[in-house]
Amino acid sequence: MKPVTLRQQVHRPAARAISKPCGSGPENSILPILGDLDLQRFSEGRHFRTYDQLGAHIMPVGDVPGVRFAVWAPHARSVSVVGDFNAWDGRCHPMRVRAGSGIWELFIPGQGQGTVYQYEIRTQAGTRIRKTDPQGFYAELRPRTASIVWDLSCTEKGLWSDAEWMSCRSRKNPLREPMAIYEVHLGSWARMPGRNTFLNYRQLADRLVAYIHQQGYTHIELMPITEHPLDASWGYQVTGMFSPSSRFGTPDDFQYFVNSMHRNGIGVILDWVPAHFPRNDCGLIQFDGSALYEYADSRIGEHKRWGTKVFNFQRQEVVQFLINSALFWLDCYHIDGLRVDAVSAMLYRDHDRKEWLRNEHGGRENLEAIAFLRHLNEKVSELYPGAITIAEEATAFPMVSRPASLGGLGFTFKWNMGWMHDTLDYIALDPPQRKENHRNLTFGLMYAFDENFILPISHDEVVHLKKAMLDKMPGSVWQKFANLRLYYGFMWTHPGKKLLFMGQDFGQWREWSENRGLDWHLIEAGGTPHGPQPHLRLQRWLADLNRIYIDEPALHEQDCERQGFEWIDADGAEQSVLSYIRRALDPEDYLLVVANFTPNVYRGYRIGVPARTTYREVLNSDAAKYHGSDLCNEEALVADDIGWQSQPHSLEMTIPPLAMVVLKPER
Repeated sequence: MKPVTLRQQVHRPAARAISKPCGSGPENSILPILGDLDLQRFSEGRHFRTYDQLGAHIMPVGDVPGVRFAVWAPHARSVSVVGDFNAWDGRCHPMRVRAGSGIWELFIPGQGQGTVYQYEIRTQAGTRIRKTDPQGFYAELRPRTASIVWDLSCTEKGLWSDAEWMSCRSRKNPLREPMAIYEVHLGSWARMPGRNTFLNYRQLADRLVAYIHQQGYTHIELMPITEHPLDASWGYQVTGMFSPSSRFGTPDDFQYFVNSMHRNGIGVILDWVPAHFPRNDCGLIQFDGSALYEYADSRIGEHKRWGTKVFNFQRQEVVQFLINSALFWLDCYHIDGLRVDAVSAMLYRDHDRKEWLRNEHGGRENLEAIAFLRHLNEKVSELYPGAITIAEEATAFPMVSRPASLGGLGFTFKWNMGWMHDTLDYIALDPPQRKENHRNLTFGLMYAFDENFILPISHDEVVHLKKAMLDKMPGSVWQKFANLRLYYGFMWTHPGKKLLFMGQDFGQWREWSENRGLDWHLIEAGGTPHGPQPHLRLQRWLADLNRIYIDEPALHEQDCERQGFEWIDADGAEQSVLSYIRRALDPEDYLLVVANFTPNVYRGYRIGVPARTTYREVLNSDAAKYHGSDLCNEEALVADDIGWQSQPHSLEMTIPPLAMVVLKPER
């Protein structure tokens, strides 16, 4: 995530003098609409469909069409709905408060789809402030900040045609399924040619489906598309927890996007941000004149480096609000999973703070945030079978991806940040230095099955002078490509699901920027001094990695179980060679992986194998079609009875330079 803050409010017209009282219309004679049971469940923190009640809903009352507005503002002296329909005059449409709940409601006849509105709140101090609807379903394009009435019942009755996908998803065990995730920032994956403007959700859907199919990914992970005011925040400073960003179109357009992915067999994961929110005046900060959504004590209520406020996880209504946001995306938009941002910052009160407040037991853990995460994951699991949650968590907090019932946090997966940092440090070294740092490659297997891991090469690794993946690699241009192919091969055959950020699969040289599209010209003729071939062939390598990962159960069925991995030789530091076995649930279904992290060629290299049979090379990153030197084991390799490297049999093979080879036994 990017530490950015912005205080921004587009000012609407001030209340104007009017001769006729505004509050005398038929809306004032309509009886309360929200039911007592809903209000009771809301007050108790047990309402898990608040998005059906709060916000703006198009509905008739009797024979009168209109919109029902409802908002939680328990400390407000008064609340009004303002918009173009009343010249932004807070005197025209005052809301009524439902006693004991803090919820204000109002039905306004004659309004409907597309009505632009905000809430004008008069605080206990007498100040009038205007706020975006916390549970609004759509919002104006920045820099404007008002909410827009949108009928999600129309979306639900629209063109959803993914019933087969949703039914199949609910029956699958995600730990046993292949998961190769393509992480995308929609605003910069591609832009309108010649104009550098955004594509919309529908255009993006059609183009991304084609690209993801070409490359063989199983899932797409969207950097936050929840509404946010500042492009440079990358979506991580959210003002609309229930609103798909209007940068790319309407809620119906986003429905089309998800439906298109599902119709083409592609899962959709949404980057979701419950750790904090920005200080924008129109947003949640001091929502009703009090610290309603945030902790009042700045020692736990602020992330000073990010310039943001922290949600108050002690308040049941706030916990309820966040859980409802998560469930909303799974329910109304059929999202398949949530990647939960900045979990480390939620777990610890001293995270990135010089001054902090201990918990009630004197410790540093944020106990109420821990309880929230467990509650969140329990509700997702209970209500949406097959949906997954993923923790971006970089500490040694135990049992992040273990069930809450067993004392864990309940996430399905956790990003393996330790593996990522160690291996990136290793692969950036010149090959002669690698033998002294061999442990960086092997240490990850010491804890690889302590959690259900995803191996992430995310957007965070290719910004802020960290360099793009290709540019991290040492050596000549040829060696850079060879090193990157080798690294991806190691990653794709290592236990754990996979995530790769856009642009890194074809070798973008420049760091990523949210202000421009990817450098697609690199795979076009004449697009680079080195020609398009190295980039095209790296792209082909990633596609073939995805296909063997999906096609071979040995590479995914036991990603999260020790039985799925066995070292052949972890101690080849002097040669900088690793070899290991990946196994499917059927122990006789396995692959051998051999990786050479030097530019040396090893001929007649003996490798231990578990069975005396014939082995064939099924993947080699040094093949000519991947821009390698084409040093391949073309003939079948026959194992003999020489025990080697703790295995009962062995074979001799050629290991190409800076390359990974996968062998498959003939059964």
